[in-house]
Amino acid sequence: MKVLIADKFEQSGIDGLKALGCDVVYEPELQDQALADAVASKQPAVLVVRSTKVGEAAMAPSLKLIVRAGAGVNTIDVKAATARKIQVANCPGRNSIAVAELAFGLLLALDRRIPDNVADLRAGKWNKKEYSKARGVYGATLGLLGTGSIAREMMKRAAAFGLQLVVWSRRFNGEDRVMSADEAKSLGLEDVMRDAPIRLAPSPAAVAARSDILSVHLALAPETKQLVNADVLSRLKPGSFVINTARGEVVDHEALRAAVRDRKLRVALDVFAAEPATATGDFVDPIVHEPGVYGTHHIGASTDQAQEAIAAETVRIVKTFKDTGHAPNVVNG
Repeated sequence: MKVLIADKFEQSGIDGLKALGCDVVYEPELQDQALADAVASKQPAVLVVRSTKVGEAAMAPSLKLIVRAGAGVNTIDVKAATARKIQVANCPGRNSIAVAELAFGLLLALDRRIPDNVADLRAGKWNKKEYSKARGVYGATLGLLGTGSIAREMMKRAAAFGLQLVVWSRRFNGEDRVMSADEAKSLGLEDVMRDAPIRLAPSPAAVAARSDILSVHLALAPETKQLVNADVLSRLKPGSFVINTARGEVVDHEALRAAVRDRKLRVALDVFAAEPATATGDFVDPIVHEPGVYGTHHIGASTDQAQEAIAAETVRIVKTFKDTGHAPNVVNG
């Protein structure tokens, strides 16, 4: 079985696929028409990608499975794949710790203005008077949108830092109550609940109204696009923090930019609505020029630990597909 890897991928994953007896073609720079041409000429049964976009043009008749070596599938035209009976699978949960680590690092950076400290020192400026001003996060309320694997890793870290938790998720159907012990146990959060209750809120706006820090951990879907809108942002107290390490399109960036200006929100973003299609390139987004806004380069999942785990899961998916004809983690049937 031929496997085309059209993105950066760990050597351990390549070796694992070869150990299965797969004919592995590794061309990590393929994009757009070059990707479509490669799939048409090399005729792989399996296509593996990370951030590379896979449109209808790349879905040649030979293709039976597309694996997104990551958590989402928003870069893949799932509708077109389904019409061609191509299975689309991903690797959910394998990068959860890495993304949570970055999100929590951004939280602390916002409180202590770490990037601004560094920039001033590099410019030869000493300003302890200004940078001694910080609220501290102990006892603050962290609002989380989502209860998936990344959000749950955030809860564990929040408990260690003495943060209070309020959460909204479609899983709980808009309920306004404390999460039960059984529910917490089912989510692996029993240790978190021992330190403090996890409060469920009926809506994203209700989470914002109760939060000092709002962190977004939602998959991109039609119902979540720009879910964090002007109404949600208006419920935050002036000076609150907003962190997005999920997908840029989940947040209305124009509304967020206005809230930064009008309500002095402080914001950390790892994701943007208009990101370059390649790993390096020009980037234009006015929000990153606003005072109080920090940005990183969509690197949430980019740790060695996370990528090794994703590579191992990709090998497992391909092995199962090779043995049974059906891949685990399929999102389209």
